[in-house]
Amino acid sequence: LVRIRDQAPSELIFVIGGADGLAPGVLARADAKLSFGRMVWPHMLVRVMLAEQLYRAASILAGGPYHRV
Repeated sequence: LVRIRDQAPSELIFVIGGADGLAPGVLARADAKLSFGRMVWPHMLVRVMLAEQLYRAASILAGGPYHRV
């Protein structure tokens, strides 16, 4: 995330795959990949999990107290 933040891309796109993952063509076009493990999660839950993890990472990188609260 530090690398992405420092590069300041004009666009950042997250693609959430289905139970069988993503098509090889989609994976080949990705600059980076993120996995929440081998379990299958409902799409709506993954959205919340991703938002929380991004918030947590941004807070920690900014020196905030997120992980100490």
